Amino acid sequence: MAAGLLLIGFAFMAMTSPEARGNADSLSAGAPARVEYPAPAISLENLSGQMESLAGYREQVVLVNNWATWCPPCKAEMPVFAAYYNEHRSEGFTIIAIEAGDPAEIVSAFVQSYGLEFPVWLDPNGASLRAFGNGTLPNSYVIDRSGTVRYAWTGEINKAMLEQYVTPLISGNH
Repeated sequence: MAAGLLLIGFAFMAMTSPEARGNADSLSAGAPARVEYPAPAISLENLSGQMESLAGYREQVVLVNNWATWCPPCKAEMPVFAAYYNEHRSEGFTIIAIEAGDPAEIVSAFVQSYGLEFPVWLDPNGASLRAFGNGTLPNSYVIDRSGTVRYAWTGEINKAMLEQYVTPLISGNH
């Protein structure tokens, strides 16, 4: 399954023009799609073996990131997510990183090596990918405080994109 997701991701990137993809210094995934639908009901196990659900994060702005330890753009955006989370978590913001299929011990080692402090959930069967209807990694969704998905990205996200689209939702200036 991982190889198939990787091939889908490469096919997506190959079909997208360099102008649309941007470069490392600009908006690498481009602008997110503006969407408006209720957050899916997802419940998965975290790295501590406890079940968590998206519904448990109501009243917060949540960025759900579907990713994998073997995915180069996923690895590239993790330091950006870590810094942004640390900067905004006291404002009612969280990131839920949902890892698409690797065993807990591999995911735990990745989380430790990157110093990630936000919640990381395990998704061995692709439930989150199915719930969001997107098998290309990485993909991210921003859910507002009312539980409505507002933005959807496919591809790597950088700090400028987070500041442009997510910060206004956190501060209530959207």
